[in-house]
Parts: sequence; C-alpha cells; structure tokens
Amino acid sequence: LRISVSGGGCSGFSYGFELTTARDDDDFVIDRDGATVVIDAISADYLRGSELDFVDDLMGQAFKMKNPNATATCGCGTSFAM
Repeated sequence: LRISVSGGGCSGFSYGFELTTARDDDDFVIDRDGATVVIDAISADYLRGSELDFVDDLMGQAFKMKNPNATATCGCGTSFAM
C-alpha cells in the first residue's frame, strides 16, 4: 500500500492510497504483520507520527488516518490542514 499526501481537498491537503508493488530509492517502508506500507519522502514529513487504520462500518470500508500534525480535517476524513 502506498500512502501519499498531495495539495487539494476541502481542507488543503488530501491523502492518497494506492495498491502497488513499485518502490523508489527514497521511499520510507514499513513492514508489519505481513503488510507493507510505502511512503514517499515528501509525504513522510506530513505523516510523521500518524496512525493508519482500516475501518469497516455501516458507511463502508476505508483507510483512515489519525494525523497528529493536522490542525483541521474535513467531515469525510480524506483531507486535512496543517
């Protein structure tokens, strides 16, 4: 799973999630419990200290980020401000 941060969204930055096997030399790689998460070097600065969760509830299934660096988030949780 590749996690990225890009400009945009209703709060200023948005999270991106992509299933991929590609890795770049400067990617930050986390292996835990059989899962691998890849984050590019620029996005890693925005995500430092964050927690990734997978939520399966009445609203559907989705990855959710708990980002301690975010000063505000949108109602759907896919964008944030710093």
